[in-house]
Amino acid sequence: MSSANTNSGNQIDQSTLAVERKPFSAVQKLFAIAAAVIVLIVVVIGLLSRKSASAELTETTNRAAVPLVNVTSIAPAKGATELILPGTTQSFIETPIYARTNGYLKKWYFDIGAHVRKGQLLVEIETPELDQQLKQAQQDLFTAKQNEELAYTTTVRWQRLVNDDAVSKQEAEQYESDYKAKKFTTSSASANFDRLQQLQSFEKVYAPFDGVITARNTDIGALIDSGSGGPKELFHMASVSRLRIFVSVPEAESSVVRLGAPVELTLDEYPNRTFQGLIARTSDAIDQTTRTLNVEIDIDNAKDEIKTGAYVLAHFKASNAKDPAAGPLTVPANAILFRSEGMRTAVVRDGKAQLVPITIGRDFGSTLEVTSGLSMGDKVILNPSDSLTSGTPVRIAPENREGGK
Repeated sequence: MSSANTNSGNQIDQSTLAVERKPFSAVQKLFAIAAAVIVLIVVVIGLLSRKSASAELTETTNRAAVPLVNVTSIAPAKGATELILPGTTQSFIETPIYARTNGYLKKWYFDIGAHVRKGQLLVEIETPELDQQLKQAQQDLFTAKQNEELAYTTTVRWQRLVNDDAVSKQEAEQYESDYKAKKFTTSSASANFDRLQQLQSFEKVYAPFDGVITARNTDIGALIDSGSGGPKELFHMASVSRLRIFVSVPEAESSVVRLGAPVELTLDEYPNRTFQGLIARTSDAIDQTTRTLNVEIDIDNAKDEIKTGAYVLAHFKASNAKDPAAGPLTVPANAILFRSEGMRTAVVRDGKAQLVPITIGRDFGSTLEVTSGLSMGDKVILNPSDSLTSGTPVRIAPENREGGK
């Protein structure tokens, strides 16, 4: 009985365990399925992420392989076309100062850089030999005058005797001739005295005009020789209150030159300033050697801001205000490629760079006139690489996609 109960109890327990095991296996399966799904999702996401990253890397690589370029559109020059040419400043008046008499330098009063006024004493020269010659000439003149007066008195006396028939007329004429000779001797002595006196006045050298001393080539005690064998320059003097600037304008651009027209001037020592000059005169002829027109620009320099000999850039303007479309097509100077076959510019067409041969006209400094090779609206590449070839794919920088500046 007990054995039967025991067996029945065991069967109940086993059936209970069997019943309890079945729901536990279903949960496990659910967890396993969920884990498999999660793993699958992670794998899929990883694969998609890797594929996206690979595609992005490929796109980035491809984009990096295509150079990014800045461009500008070709258009006619607006307003005033500027022609920039170099020139050199020169003083309005410039001259060396020489001595007109021989002697020794006694004293000088101004050194280089000194501003002097017209008539100011620059140098004193000692002339002992000239002083003695002047004294001798003075004595000779006095003697000549005395002899002239005596001859005149004698002539008058003999003329009276002739009138009284006391002497012959021939004798009277001899005394009259002697008087005329003495008179000419007096004139000669007077001229010699005046000449030496004038030479003595050259002992003092005065400034011939208002200006500045740019060189002093002598010192106290130096021998001064005014001879024609090569007199020594004492000073070099320049008038700097007004300056001349000579500019050689190429024949092709000579039409921009108008007498009286204003010209802007710039100097390296004044990078943020412009000075105003006027076209004063031209040679009115083309130099056959250089094929240029010599143009003189005058500029006021009352404040002595510009030095003589300075390098200047003259900005000539030719207005296109009446017809802007008639202005020349210009290209920036940094868009030019110099190749063995000639000058080229790189133009963007259909996403590719094309090297186009061009012909240059006038040089406006930062820009150049293009007479052939480009058309209005062409997009040229700025600062193109020397290795750039036709057909190379390029990308236009975002800020230039609307046409560029």
